[in-house]
Amino acid sequence: MNATRIKQLKDFENNIGYKFKNLEVLNLAFTHSSFSNEHKNFSDHNERLEFLGDSVANLVVTDLLFQELGSVPEGVMTKIRATIVCESSFACASRELGIPKYLLLGKGEELSGGRDRASLLADAFEAFCGALYLDAGFIVVREFLLSRYKDKILNDIKNDRVSTDYKTTLQEFYHKKYRGKVKYRLVKEEGPDHNKVFHVNVVSNDKTIGSGIGKSKKESEHNAAKDALVKLGYLND
Repeated sequence: MNATRIKQLKDFENNIGYKFKNLEVLNLAFTHSSFSNEHKNFSDHNERLEFLGDSVANLVVTDLLFQELGSVPEGVMTKIRATIVCESSFACASRELGIPKYLLLGKGEELSGGRDRASLLADAFEAFCGALYLDAGFIVVREFLLSRYKDKILNDIKNDRVSTDYKTTLQEFYHKKYRGKVKYRLVKEEGPDHNKVFHVNVVSNDKTIGSGIGKSKKESEHNAAKDALVKLGYLND
């Protein structure tokens, strides 16, 4: 690495509050395959680090959900994790850390908007996690990620901003346990057209097993399914 690149990476270190023992592994994390293909002196790129970092980030989130959501079943935790460990979340994290500025991209990738492409940024974030793991170990990675994202993740879960598909969960659970199907019935609508409130019941064999209210039919059905899962003992309120 030349002095300019070293200065860039040290600038990144200052921004995130962590000094790499091996600056080469950080540089590799930010080296896209398009760049290495265009530069003969760069024989490697960040794809192997992506593979490693994906598993590391997955484990951090899995451990967080397991420790914090003691009453939530495995199936629901799996669906919650899938909405956290995903391209859009990782791309957002990459932008928050300022990673796009430090990426080494090939000319074609640069011109085609790769520096702002979600899939590329998500991969770079995974590679960064892999690099941090190699440089400092799992405990440091875990502390680094949780210090930045734990409160947001738990707050999003608490406020149902993490997209848990309660309707699918309810149908799968109800069919498995009772061999039955569920339907959603609109009970009533309230309010003016620009601010309606919908009341929905979820029923099976004409028996109401849950109720929900929302600003749309979709939201009220989502809440009715969650209510049913609580009443059936699948979820704790």
